[in-house]
Amino acid sequence: MPPPENLYETEYEVGQDNIQKFGMDIHNPVFWIAALLIMVFVLGTLMAPEDAKGIFDASKAWSINNFDWFFLAAGNIFVIFCIVLIFLPVGSVRLGGQDAKPEFSLISWFAMLFAAGMGIGLMFWSVAEPVGYYTDWFGTPLGAEPNTPEGARAAMGATMYHWGLHPWAIYAVVGLSLAFFCYNKGLPLTIRSAFYPIVQDKSWGWFGNVIDVVAVLATIFGLATSLGFGAQQAAGGLEFLFGIPSGINTQVAIIIGVTSIAVISVVRGLDGGVKLLSNINMTLAGLLLLFVIATGSTMTIISGFWDTTVAYAEVMVPMSMWWGREDGSFMHDWTVFYWAWWISWSPFVGMFIARVSYGRSVRTFIIAVLLVPTAVTIVWMTAFGGMGLEQVMNKTGALADGIGDYTLSMFQMLENLPLAAITSFIAICLVMVFFITSSDSGSLVIDSITAGGKLDAPVPQRIFWAVMEGVIAAVLLFAGGASALSALQAAAITVGLPFTLVLLAMCVTLYLGLRHERIWVMNK
Repeated sequence: MPPPENLYETEYEVGQDNIQKFGMDIHNPVFWIAALLIMVFVLGTLMAPEDAKGIFDASKAWSINNFDWFFLAAGNIFVIFCIVLIFLPVGSVRLGGQDAKPEFSLISWFAMLFAAGMGIGLMFWSVAEPVGYYTDWFGTPLGAEPNTPEGARAAMGATMYHWGLHPWAIYAVVGLSLAFFCYNKGLPLTIRSAFYPIVQDKSWGWFGNVIDVVAVLATIFGLATSLGFGAQQAAGGLEFLFGIPSGINTQVAIIIGVTSIAVISVVRGLDGGVKLLSNINMTLAGLLLLFVIATGSTMTIISGFWDTTVAYAEVMVPMSMWWGREDGSFMHDWTVFYWAWWISWSPFVGMFIARVSYGRSVRTFIIAVLLVPTAVTIVWMTAFGGMGLEQVMNKTGALADGIGDYTLSMFQMLENLPLAAITSFIAICLVMVFFITSSDSGSLVIDSITAGGKLDAPVPQRIFWAVMEGVIAAVLLFAGGASALSALQAAAITVGLPFTLVLLAMCVTLYLGLRHERIWVMNK
C-alpha cells in the first residue's frame, strides 16, 4: 500500500491562489465572493427587514418541515459514528503523526473547545429551556403533561438531548476531519480539504470554493446572530441589576465593547488571547456553578445529576425518531431547529477545534469533544435548570409565573439565592467573555478559510473579520431591530440543510483516511 504522502499527493500548495491586498493574504475568489454576499445580505436586510425576515423564515420553515427526518437521521449517524471510532483500532491514530505532541495542556484545550462550542448557549438557555418545557411555554417534549413530575423529568431529559451528545458529535465530525487531513495529510485547513479523497484536485477549484464560501457565510451569520442575541441578554442583565435601560443603544454599546476586546485578543493570537480568556471564563463558570450547588438545594441538585442522566437516556431514542410523534410542533420548533443550528455552526466550531487539537489521538479527541462536554453539561443543566424548576414548583420569585423574558431567566433564578447582585454581575461578565472567545475563535476560523487554509493569517485580516462580526450584529440590530436579527438567524439555519450533506460525506472520507493511516503506520 502506498504511503499516505503518495496516496494524498497533490501539486496544490497552501495559499497558491492568494493575493496580497491591504496588508491581508486573501484567497481569490473565496474572500471576495463571501464579502460581496455578506454585503448584499446586510444591505438588503436593512432596506426591507420585514421582507427579509419573511423570505428567510419561509426558507427556514421549508427546510425544517420537509427535511425533519433528514436532520434527525443525520444527527443519529454522527453520534454512532463518533462512538464507534472510540473503539475501532483507528482510534490510536494521532493527529500530526505518531510523534506529534499537543500544543496546549489538557485543561486549556478543553476550555477553548468548550467555550467555542457551547459556552454562551448554556448561559442563555440553562434555566429558560427546562422551565419553558415544564410550563408548556412553546410545547412540551414527547407530549409530556406540563407542570407535573413527569413533565419536569421530560423537560430535563429533552434539554440534555438538545445540548448533549448530538451537537458535540456534529462538531467532532468536522473538527476531526479537518485536523486529520491538515495535520496528517498536509492539506489546507479548510472545509474543502475533507473532500480530497473523493474529488481529488477538484477540491481546489470551483467545487471547493463553493464549500468554503458557504462555510464563511454560516460562520459569520451564526456568530453575528449569537452576538446580537447575547447583547440582548447582557443588556437585560444590566437593567435587571443596575437599572440601565436595555434598549438598542445599550445593546449596540455592548457589541462595540465586546468587539473592541475581541480585536485586542485576536491580535494577541491563540496563546495570548483565546486560551487566556477561555481559561478565565471556565474558571468563572466553575465558581458560579459551585456557588449555585452550595447555596441552592444542594442535596436535590446532587441527586438530580443521576436523575437528569436517566431522564436523558429515557428520551434519547424516542426524541431521535421522526415518525409517530405526538409532539410534532415541539420536534420542529425545538429539536430540528437545534440540529439545523448546530450544523450551521459546525464549520466554525469544528475548524476551531481542529486548529487547537494537534497532537491528540483520535480516541482522546472523541472522548474530550463528545463525552466530557456532555458530562459537564449534565452537571450544569442539573444545577441551573434544576434550581429554575424548583422555583417554579415552589412558586418562588419571578419564575413562578413561567417564562416571561427568556433573556432574564438566569438572573431571575439567581435573584432567589444569596449574593444575587454579585452572582448576577458574574453571569453578565461570563456572557460577555463568552462572546469575546466566540468572536476570537470565529475570526481565526474565517481568517484561515479566506487565506486559503493558512494557519496564521496577517494581523489586519484577523482585525477585519473580528470587526465585521460586530458591525453586522450592531448595524442589523440598530437599523432593523429584532426582525433583522431573526432574518440573520434564519439565513444561518437555512445553510444547515446543504451542510448536512457535507458532514455525511466527511464521515466517509474521514474513515477512509484514518483506516489508510493506521495500516500504513502498522506496516512501516
